[in-house]
Amino acid sequence: MTDIAAAPAKPHALTGLEMAAILAIIITWGVNNAAGKLATEVMPPLLVGALRFLIATLCLFPFVRPPFPDWRSLVLIVFVGGALQYGLLYVAYWLAQDVSPVTVANQLWIPLTTLFAFLLLKERLGKAALAGMVVAFAGVGWMMLDAHALQDWRAILVGIAAGAAWALTTVVARRTPSIPPLKMQGLLAAGTLPVLAFGSAVFEHGQVEAIRQATPLVWASLLWAGIVSSVLATTLLFWLVQRREAGRVTPYLLATPVVTILIGWAFMGDVLTPQILTGAALAMGGVAVVALAERGLRAGAAKA
Repeated sequence: MTDIAAAPAKPHALTGLEMAAILAIIITWGVNNAAGKLATEVMPPLLVGALRFLIATLCLFPFVRPPFPDWRSLVLIVFVGGALQYGLLYVAYWLAQDVSPVTVANQLWIPLTTLFAFLLLKERLGKAALAGMVVAFAGVGWMMLDAHALQDWRAILVGIAAGAAWALTTVVARRTPSIPPLKMQGLLAAGTLPVLAFGSAVFEHGQVEAIRQATPLVWASLLWAGIVSSVLATTLLFWLVQRREAGRVTPYLLATPVVTILIGWAFMGDVLTPQILTGAALAMGGVAVVALAERGLRAGAAKA
């Protein structure tokens, strides 16, 4: 298989292929957030994560072969971006009454990626980007103060922690550009599966009964997560951040929670008060500021 990360695009513009990849990620992850909430209403959260990565491992196992990346990068990708991030995310869905506030809070991974890229990769962080981060966090804080959203405060905080773990993973992926995306995602899936399975065996109960009670829609949600999200969308993300600076690509994924919010409101009974919507808009607006700031920095660098 050809290594699709081998031919980086020009630094000053996203290609049509890259924009198509971003759109595919937005739709896939937007649906997947709602699917994760649906699955954790029937099954324990760590079991949901383990089943997801069992499916993904079966699909990606042929790509997991030597040579392997530096062991420190591999450990971070598997345990931080895999077991920790997804374990926290499914626990957040399980704790949540509504999927929308948790999804918005989890999107703080986008400005956190830019922040970690600044701290770890020494990528430039301008004042506008910093202001955007402040606005994004303020928006999530304002959303949490809503009486209805406040009921999900634990889920929201866990969702933010999951976002921080994923932000660190995307930056680590940026530092390992020689790894083909399918191989990287295969390593993540194969390493995450036993950790989440062990966690489910130790901390959860009723797994067999939950599997028996799972409806076809729940199984469809797991297949979507294991194949479409883990194999397609996440691989596309690794491909993108290997071609581009992390802060250049990830702000476009701001539209992901819009898809989830619409699904949650239309089909899952989510309550969307004016304060929740205002906070969500502030949070996503802050990320938009980060995106515009990053674009301005790249344009200035190209002129120089």
